[in-house]
Amino acid sequence: MTETPKPKILKTRVTLLEMTNRPVYSIPTPASFKLAIMSAKRISLPFYRFLYEQVGKPHHWFVHRTLSDEPLAALIHRDSVEIHVLYVDGSPAGFFELVLNQEPGVAEILYFGLVPEFQGRGLAKFFLSEAIATAWMSSPAKVIIETNTLDSPRALQMYQRMGFNPVGFADAEIEAWL
Repeated sequence: MTETPKPKILKTRVTLLEMTNRPVYSIPTPASFKLAIMSAKRISLPFYRFLYEQVGKPHHWFVHRTLSDEPLAALIHRDSVEIHVLYVDGSPAGFFELVLNQEPGVAEILYFGLVPEFQGRGLAKFFLSEAIATAWMSSPAKVIIETNTLDSPRALQMYQRMGFNPVGFADAEIEAWL
């Protein structure tokens, strides 16, 4: 009888950031690509899982990873959730997931990221600027986002440069995505 290996546990530091003022500027659209950002109304579960894995696996995203279809659909198909997909030259290159007014006056960028093949091409700041602008369209008092030390090493700095301020920290343990 073979024993199931125990999952590897990773320690991480989580930073909660918030933005309380709408940005007065936006990042210009990169001119070297054909780009489209499309809202995915009632995104199919296989496509969502594909995006979640492609973007989240290198960073060990875990919250939606093990959900079966029914609980996942209940989460991502809520009226308060918006999912937007970035396409670069026709290929899905990333996504962001917003949760709007689940807490009164708060818009949360729950997930944000690019598929690894599209990182390092000057797309992240533009795409984050679009996520922020979309979050502010719901007229919240603040926009929040979390990052942790398993995310891109540049994520925290980029969020701060875009106008987010750290407001809380926590240590967490996450099961590695093998």
